[in-house]
Amino acid sequence: MITLQTMPPLMFGGLVVAMLIGFPVAFTLAAVGLSFGFLAIHLGFFDLNFLQAIPGRVFGNVLSNELLLAIPFFTFMGAILERCGLAEDMLDSMGQLFGPIRGGLGYSVIIVGFILGAITGTVAAQVIAMALISMPIMIRYGYNIRYITGVLAASGTITQLVPPSLVLIVLADQLGKSVGDMYLGAWGPSVFQILLFAGYTFVLGIFKPDYLPPVPKDARTLTGWALWKKCLMGIIPSAVLIFVVLGTMMMGLATPTEAGAMGAVGAIVLAAIHSKDFSTTGRKVLIIGVIAGGIGTIIGMFATEGLIFKLAFAVTYLAVVWICLEAVRIPELRDLIKQGYETTMRITCMVVFILIGSTCFSVVFLGVSGGVWLEHLLTSLPGGVWGFLIFINLFIFFVAFFLDFFEIAFIILPMIAPIAQKILGPVVGDGPALIWFGVMLCVNMQTSFMHPPFGFALFYLRGVAPKEVKSSDIYWGALPWVGLQAIMVALVIAFPITVTALLDKPANVDLNQIKIDVPQMDLPPLDFGPPAK
Repeated sequence: MITLQTMPPLMFGGLVVAMLIGFPVAFTLAAVGLSFGFLAIHLGFFDLNFLQAIPGRVFGNVLSNELLLAIPFFTFMGAILERCGLAEDMLDSMGQLFGPIRGGLGYSVIIVGFILGAITGTVAAQVIAMALISMPIMIRYGYNIRYITGVLAASGTITQLVPPSLVLIVLADQLGKSVGDMYLGAWGPSVFQILLFAGYTFVLGIFKPDYLPPVPKDARTLTGWALWKKCLMGIIPSAVLIFVVLGTMMMGLATPTEAGAMGAVGAIVLAAIHSKDFSTTGRKVLIIGVIAGGIGTIIGMFATEGLIFKLAFAVTYLAVVWICLEAVRIPELRDLIKQGYETTMRITCMVVFILIGSTCFSVVFLGVSGGVWLEHLLTSLPGGVWGFLIFINLFIFFVAFFLDFFEIAFIILPMIAPIAQKILGPVVGDGPALIWFGVMLCVNMQTSFMHPPFGFALFYLRGVAPKEVKSSDIYWGALPWVGLQAIMVALVIAFPITVTALLDKPANVDLNQIKIDVPQMDLPPLDFGPPAK
């Protein structure tokens, strides 16, 4: 006889079995949830009216969720930037800048991976683009093949953690926290992870110098100002786009959706600038727009926003419109924008269907007291807070062998978020607790792309690597970098300040000292007229 206490573990086990069959996750979630829902009705655990919560949550929490509107914009931005030639220019210039240093090509891949992560937010294209560009060059100059495959896969997964990562947007939504706070919390671990990767490259260059040789002098075609100019031409537009997207959001000037929309337009502008068919007139319009935007910004910072301020930004907006029309005129960019639309539609539909399926599952799971069962399971772990964190991170690490980050965020996170708030609140405070927890899981979920043999980054790498690169080299090359990511998880657990340092400190207000004075108003007497007869 199935009891109420056995329903939650049966649901969880049934979900695992159904996923192992290989059926699409979104439909698996809905099928398992509804099947157990009808079983619960048959056994009398709740009635049919309880399932009315499913359409209510789908239309109330999913389809009308304004935060999730940011996902299509950031997806479109990444889809445009990953194919517009920006990565090629940056890798070429950075490779020549760091080329004379032992391991210089490795440093350039790590730095460009970080910059691209801050403007694209997608792993697949980043790994593929950098592998196609950098792998032949690194092989030609004698780099160790396992180092090459490892650094390319790892630098591609950096985008999971660096704002404006789609993972952070989804985590913020599922945890009920601000996207801006989640981005602020992720900056510390992002920078530390880059330092870990660069530190590993530096140490490897000392102990295994033949693994990371410098680029020969005759292979460096650019020097002096020409080299710095090419570097700056890639970095400065990227930095402007990063500020437009992240700066406006963190300063409170734009919501995540508005910032994503500006990023999508900015991606088209950046793609047009990098196109070889961009016209001379378009370049003049670009210069005028930049000057007008600079004047408007200075006026807005130091003076009142008057007529000149409005005219300056009107000129900037017209320049942006002109450049976007230029992009549509160029056949290559027109095809690129079309591909961006198709990629955005595909990913957005996938996210929505997974959300609908996870809603069906979670409503029934909570209806059969799954939340109580899970809370009792996690709070009874030995080791208190640290036991909880170690167990959850090991669980996510192994689940990531089979599920991607969207599925983990939509299926598992809503179940454990309330428990995490209760357990972690006393450690770092109720406000930052879920931000710390979310960033920690984001660092952990990076490894889902690097797990041999199921990591998607390794699949992408295998698809574009030359035939002489063995699959065993890809898998063995990934292991040190998975270890570095695991070290980063341990650092975030041991030092919460890496996440909470940039968050706003809670105001120390004594509620007993708050006094509210309401002024008394003399009102005229009310006249209700003579009494009814």
